[in-house]
Amino acid sequence: MSEHFIGLIGGTGLGHALADRLEGDAVAVETPFGAPSAPILVGALDGVRIAFLPRHGKDHSYPPSAVPYRANIFALKKLGVTHIIASGATGSLREEIRPGDLVIPDQVIDKTYRRRSSFFDEAGAAVHVEFHAPFCPHLRSLLLNAGKAVEGTPPTDGGTYVCMEGPAFSTEAESRMHRAWGGDLIGMTCMPEAKLAREAEMCFGLVALPTDYDCWRPHPEGMDARELLKEIMGNLEEATRRSVALIEAALKQITKVPMDCACRKALDLAVWTRPDAITDSVKRKMAPVLQRRLNLA
Repeated sequence: MSEHFIGLIGGTGLGHALADRLEGDAVAVETPFGAPSAPILVGALDGVRIAFLPRHGKDHSYPPSAVPYRANIFALKKLGVTHIIASGATGSLREEIRPGDLVIPDQVIDKTYRRRSSFFDEAGAAVHVEFHAPFCPHLRSLLLNAGKAVEGTPPTDGGTYVCMEGPAFSTEAESRMHRAWGGDLIGMTCMPEAKLAREAEMCFGLVALPTDYDCWRPHPEGMDARELLKEIMGNLEEATRRSVALIEAALKQITKVPMDCACRKALDLAVWTRPDAITDSVKRKMAPVLQRRLNLA
């Protein structure tokens, strides 16, 4: 069995594709931040340990701002997950990124403002992780290489994901602004997942699934809202199918990802509070995250 333990975060399409193949059980994990979105399906696939978590819950009952991101990431860390591959639907802000394509982004603009985005936002320990490269370069390389074996256009290499609060979609003016900022994708779930994964010293990679051109690009003349929604759902279904194939191909090559990645040592220079000044309560609460850095028993 590989020492890699992969957390998969995504929608129902990914869960349905893997559920019948994973040999394991749904595990309820308690965290200091409440319960995760759903019990985590833990098992093995082709000799690789897998933990699947539906981001929006079993019945898609959590809107983006209400997803318990801290509980989700903490629960995966507590289980021993080493790497996370996430997937999520987005809008495209670029003509060349077509609905139904796959994108492996390399940058993020965080526009969220209602979400608790750190494990360390209270007194007791000051922690400042480096986040200039929000996605693990090794996982990005793995996903791009695996994408060469997937039917259709290869995944787009790189792109800036603008993460908005939601749940309403952008205005046309906002969509044009996001393009002017250099955004390539617009979505609602990438943050704070990626940032929390870095604080928890887990590698994090994202497969983005563009479903439409947001609202900066005029819709075809004569297409009503129902027809447009039907087209978007069809694009999502196709992108989900291809993303599942991509992730399955990546899992077969996961042992090529080094276990000594810098993501997994993110706290080495990030803890600014002297270890002896960190309170016992913080050490107990954050033990799964701080264990390596503080040599906790």
